[in-house]
Amino acid sequence: MRRVVIYPDQQAVADATAARLGIAVTDTVAHRGIAHVVLTGGTVGIGLLASLAASPLVTVINWTSVHVWWGDERFVALGDPDRNEAQAQEALLGHVPLPEDNIHRMGSSDDFGAPEQAADAYSREVAFHGTPSWDVLMLGMGPDGHVASLFPGHPVYAAGDSAEAVAVRHSPKPPPTRVSLNLASINRARQVWVVAAGAPKAEAVSRALAGDLRLPAAAVAGTESTLWLLDAAASTAV
Repeated sequence: MRRVVIYPDQQAVADATAARLGIAVTDTVAHRGIAHVVLTGGTVGIGLLASLAASPLVTVINWTSVHVWWGDERFVALGDPDRNEAQAQEALLGHVPLPEDNIHRMGSSDDFGAPEQAADAYSREVAFHGTPSWDVLMLGMGPDGHVASLFPGHPVYAAGDSAEAVAVRHSPKPPPTRVSLNLASINRARQVWVVAAGAPKAEAVSRALAGDLRLPAAAVAGTESTLWLLDAAASTAV
């Protein structure tokens, strides 16, 4: 079942989701001894990481037991401001005692000659760590209803590739070359959280919640829970 939670504005979404994430990670580590968290980029995704960095909860988390992954990444050079991991490093990861070995970055164009190679390497990394059922997997959503780098009508979404991570070429949103978790990997998560803010996303939110599977956002679901964390503007058509 999907649960929709609506906040007054974008900052409230970021702050409340940060608090929710801090508690979820703390509880997961206490219960399971380890937490696998999949991060998202975008304004709200990075904003919530910055909110967590400023929260007292950040000192409660046992970071040595947390593993951080990404739902997608732009296949550009290391240090490129478009890279989700660089933004996450600046917002949160560089400010907490998270072991470097626990940070599972998707490969850059400096590391690999092609996104297919980066995707294969990430699939192997996931397998090496036991193909975890992600404890919390966060996704932003674009106005077109895309999540991670799975876009409506794109061959990668239509194909339903069985690899954990897939190369995405000719993305309709720049930069055009990316690496993304596939839908099956996303839906292995215990909890999937979709965070979205802003009026331009209202129509896609409505269609996705109504089950329009032409939108990748409609196809994502956690095995235990699925949360849609929205601001008022993004919820106007719900």
